[in-house]
Amino acid sequence: MTTVAQHYEQLLAPVYLWMAGGAEAAFRAGESELDALALPLHQRSVVLDLGAGFGMHAIPAARRGARVVAIDTSVELLATLESLRGDLPIRTVNADLLEFGKHVSEAPDVVLCMGDTITHLPEPALVAQLVRDVASIQTPGGLFVLSFRDYTVPLQAEQRFIPVRSDDERILTCFLEYHNGTVQVHDILNQRSPEGWSTSVSSYSKLRLAPDELTRMLSHCGFEVRREVGLRGMARLVARRA
Repeated sequence: MTTVAQHYEQLLAPVYLWMAGGAEAAFRAGESELDALALPLHQRSVVLDLGAGFGMHAIPAARRGARVVAIDTSVELLATLESLRGDLPIRTVNADLLEFGKHVSEAPDVVLCMGDTITHLPEPALVAQLVRDVASIQTPGGLFVLSFRDYTVPLQAEQRFIPVRSDDERILTCFLEYHNGTVQVHDILNQRSPEGWSTSVSSYSKLRLAPDELTRMLSHCGFEVRREVGLRGMARLVARRA
């Protein structure tokens, strides 16, 4: 079975910025989400961005003065972030989400885990572990913000085929296959070259994580939680360390 890291390396990472509509469109969306969250960012703020990718939230946060630690398993996406950040105070780390504690030397004011990253963990016990580990490093008042797809209610029939993005050169479609506790995401990428069209297919597993379940994990670890609607209809939980 293809791992998340392998799936990104083989298929998604090379086209991820394109999927987001390009750098400036992605950063505008990230800025908009930070505005909606009204995060307390200033020159002394420390932000930990888990699953930072190419910097959709890390770069807008750093533009507001925060010092950002951006962690991701994709070397290619972090290289893109490095090429886009200029002289902004962002430190990139190629590591697993659960290893973030090895790379943080001071308590973050804000921890971000956005864009469906949390569902990449292979089992709910590891989600609970991540929540506990974040709680252990945050001081009272610190924020932990997560956004993710709620896959608990299966899409039916043709609804499982989701057009992601297309233009004259690429067409990306995903197909969802539901299992007990997980959903298998099949990404189908068609690309044009001088020789004609080619097709690449890869799949990986995501957790069917219920917002109420994650809210209970956060509350159990001393967070006060509010639920919102995030970008592209994702569930968004804003958790404040009590």
